[in-house]
Amino acid sequence: MLTRLISTRKWRLIIAEIATLFLFGLITHPVTFADELPKESALPIGAANKAIYAAIEACKKDGYRVSVSVVDRAGVLRAMGRTDGAGPHTVDSSRKKAYTAASMRRPTSELAELIARTPTLQALRDINSEILIMGGGLPIEIGGETVGGIGVGGAPGAHLDDACAQEGLDAIGAAPKIPASK
Repeated sequence: MLTRLISTRKWRLIIAEIATLFLFGLITHPVTFADELPKESALPIGAANKAIYAAIEACKKDGYRVSVSVVDRAGVLRAMGRTDGAGPHTVDSSRKKAYTAASMRRPTSELAELIARTPTLQALRDINSEILIMGGGLPIEIGGETVGGIGVGGAPGAHLDDACAQEGLDAIGAAPKIPASK
């Protein structure tokens, strides 16, 4: 009988401690935490590859040897392609353009023009070592949400990199970021 009374008291103490934790919000129902998690769209790898292929084909058609990179919303590389003969520097430039477009949520050509018009914004170039402010990077916006960025490097002119990147956006139904492509 005494052991039964002790074990009953233990259970009562345990139940009281749990109730206190609930009362002070230290333990909540798991659904509460799940409800607070951010809901974000992610760019599927298939869409990233489709955008890369379309951008590469657009540039190849005009004889440009390029690299094309797609990053997710956080600027992390999602997929990358490089045509035969593209310079080794195009790999980094395409990735950095994609990163810049995704993180700043603006076309990199637009950022370059903004800096040229407003010299006090030159510091944007130095935010971190991944920023590259020159044409060829476009944010990937689907359904009003920026889900990543695409960057093209290697065409003989930023406007040509932009046009190839836009072809990549068009291929996946993303919002256009430059006027009608070439």
